[in-house]
This record gives sequence, C-alpha cells and structure tokens, in this order.
Amino acid sequence: MEAGLIALIVVAVLVLFLAARTVRIVPQSRAGVVERLGRYQRTLGPGLSIVIPFVDRVRQLTDLREQVVSFPPQPVITEDNVSVGIDTVLYFTITDPKAELYEVSSSLTAIEQLTVTTLRNIIGSLTLEQVLTSRDQVNERLRAVLDERTGRWGIRVNGVELKAVDPPRSIQEAMEKQMRAERDRRANILTAEGEKASAVLTAEGAQQSAILRAQGDKEAAVLRAQGEAEAIGTVFKAIHDGRPDKELLAYQYLQMLPELADGQASKVWIIPSEFSQALGNLGGMLGKGGREDQPGPA
Repeated sequence: MEAGLIALIVVAVLVLFLAARTVRIVPQSRAGVVERLGRYQRTLGPGLSIVIPFVDRVRQLTDLREQVVSFPPQPVITEDNVSVGIDTVLYFTITDPKAELYEVSSSLTAIEQLTVTTLRNIIGSLTLEQVLTSRDQVNERLRAVLDERTGRWGIRVNGVELKAVDPPRSIQEAMEKQMRAERDRRANILTAEGEKASAVLTAEGAQQSAILRAQGDKEAAVLRAQGEAEAIGTVFKAIHDGRPDKELLAYQYLQMLPELADGQASKVWIIPSEFSQALGNLGGMLGKGGREDQPGPA
C-alpha cells in the first residue's frame, strides 16, 4: 500500500516535470529560439507553446522592444587635429532573434565597437566646427552605416544621437572668446546702423521742414503781394473815380508829410515838379480866398 502510494507520487511528480518541460509560455514582446538536438528548429512567439521535452531546448528569451544603450565617452580626432570626447546613445530593435543569436556572439559588444570605429571615421573627415554645427548630419551618417552592418545580425538601428561633444578646455576658451568677439561685432554693427538710420531720418525731417517752411513763406508772400495789389488797385480805382484835381493831391501830400518825417531812415525828401506847381496853385487859392474875405476900402 505504501509502495503504491510512493509510486503514485513519483509518477505525479514526473508528469508535472514533463508538463513543465513541454509547455512554454512566452510573454508579449518576447521571442524564444527552440533548438532540437542542438540545431535550430523554430522561433516561439508570444503565448502558449508546446515543445518536446529532452529533445527541444528553448534558449533564453529575446526582448523585441526598442532598446537604448549609452556608450561611454570616446576620444576622437577631428580633421583639424582636435581631440574631442563624444558620448553616443544608440536606439535599436532586434527584428530576427535567430540571426541575433547565431550571427554574432555578443550583439551589444559588437554594436559598441562598430559605433566607435564608424564614429572615428566620420568625425575624422570633419572639422571641429562642422562637428558642433552638423550633429544631425553626423547622426544620420552614423545611423545609416550601423543599420547596414547590423542588418545581417537581425538588428535594426533606429537612431544614433551624439549626447555630448567635449573639446579640450583651451579650445573651449578660444571658442568662447571668438563668440564673445562675434557678439560684440554684431552689436557694434547694429548700433552703427541704428545711428545711421537716425541721422538719415533727422536729415529727411529737417529737409521736409525747410521745404514746408519755404512753401509757407512763398504762399504768405504771394498772399501779401496779392493783398497789396488789391489794395493799390482799390485806392487807384477810388482816386480815378473821384477825379481829384491838383490842389486835392497837394493837400493830401501835405497831410502825409508828418508821417514821412517820422521815419528814422527819412533823410532826403524828393518833391516832384508837379507837386511844386500844385503847391503854388494851392497857395494862390488860399491867398485869393484871404483877399476876398478882407473888406474893401470905404
């Protein structure tokens, strides 16, 4: 009885062991390579799979998700003989677990060494300034070379990024001085252009102001001349319509003599001959009038 129970327990343990070796569950985004008697047999996808115990062997599961690997700084010499340290970040995905397992012994080490050698070849053909200003081009060239080489390993390189480019301290100080000088030069240029624009605007404003002032003076002079002409015309018309005689003109001139003498610049008076004759006539009239007023002898 006890022997039968022991045998039953042994059989149950054996069945459980065989079931564990027969049934394999592969998680999502994983893949398992099955070897039968030491040779590749198939690749297990996510889910439940059945294998033959003691005949089939499942190698370690391969992660099919995108992986990120950061490599330590690598010394690289540029075309202008400047040694720089470059940190790289690699993004890759395993697309063929079979090729990744059998085509290369250590895929991660192989990718790292391939990245270092390719990076040195690319950076060696560029100057330091090109490396600092053309990172996107360097990343694209590096990704293209790595993706071509790692394709037969069952690995697809999705992207390569230059995380840091560290030139020597002396080069950094020289670059800082150069950038500072460039900023000062641009500031001086902008200041000079601003002063030039200000001077041009000021000159244009003064020119327009002078033109407007001259136009105003011209229009004022024209209006004054027109006014004086109209006044002279009105006076002349009034005189012409009134038909003044010589005695009236002489009398009006006598009334204007005090105003003419009041001017400080009046030094010499010019009396026309007609006016002298008019004065004589006026004196005669006054004398005649005085004699008529006097009574005659008795």
